[in-house]
Amino acid sequence: MPAMPAMPAMPAAIVDAHHHLWRLGPARYPWLQEGYDPAAFFLGDYATLRQDFDPSDYLRQWDGLHLAATVHVEAERHADESVAETAWLHQVHARHGFPNAVVAHADFNSDTLAAQLRTHQAFSLVRGVRCKPRTSRTADGSVYGQPGTLQDPRWLSGLQRLAEHGLAWDLRVPWWHLEEAAEAVAAVPGLAVVVEHTGLPWNRSEAGLSAWRRGLAALASLPGVHLKLSEFGVPGAAWDRAGSVGVIRQALEIFGWQRCMFASNLPVSGLRGSLHEIVNTVAAGLEGLPDAAAQAVWHDNAMRFYRIEAPAARLR
Repeated sequence: MPAMPAMPAMPAAIVDAHHHLWRLGPARYPWLQEGYDPAAFFLGDYATLRQDFDPSDYLRQWDGLHLAATVHVEAERHADESVAETAWLHQVHARHGFPNAVVAHADFNSDTLAAQLRTHQAFSLVRGVRCKPRTSRTADGSVYGQPGTLQDPRWLSGLQRLAEHGLAWDLRVPWWHLEEAAEAVAAVPGLAVVVEHTGLPWNRSEAGLSAWRRGLAALASLPGVHLKLSEFGVPGAAWDRAGSVGVIRQALEIFGWQRCMFASNLPVSGLRGSLHEIVNTVAAGLEGLPDAAAQAVWHDNAMRFYRIEAPAARLR
């Protein structure tokens, strides 16, 4: 019988730089409660997500792993309840010791954006904002220059507001918008940015990966931009560890380990693989890095980028 391949070494401590929590009921999450449309979701059928995912559900995924701190990214709660989401997360932190940083939602298209940012910043854990620009559904489509896109002056002024408030931007666009995103970010000096989900390289053909690499390189050329090694699920395809390891290694080559951080994207990532499988995949992608560099990706870079204070106790 052939020998089983060795498992990659597990990290001593992990900061999860991107996850979600939600409690349905009084809180409104339209995408989970009202407009169920598997065809519109990038990983297809998400029926299993349409239930509470609370702190105990999240921590249960981490059994056997050392979770040191977490970053909660807004979960598309109704826009009228964005501040309520931030307030709830601070209650969760007070009870459970996490999340340790919060990326809130604020509407770049709103006349009240400045007031929204001030209100969020009254909460001690808020470090950034995620406001998704309007994007095309496919690489062949185009929404260039339309309201809410990366070229919309009104929307772009929101990025300037973030920089003025000292808040980071969590950038979430599919691979075919990465170069446009780099142009937008370059116009706002001093803005701290982190690209979510490895730039979403959904097309794993050589042509698709070439375009993805070109977009990542454009963003990596900007010194304030970082990258989350997360969400390796591909629309319409099963989990592919080998392909994802290749993506991770290419991303590290483009951005450097100094600007990459691990993130789980729980519970969404669970549609394709368990947390332990995701951690094993990233560990395989990091093989060959010096220990200090691997620790930076697993832990130190997220602590620094999101200005996380060391938690008083191990979470899991």
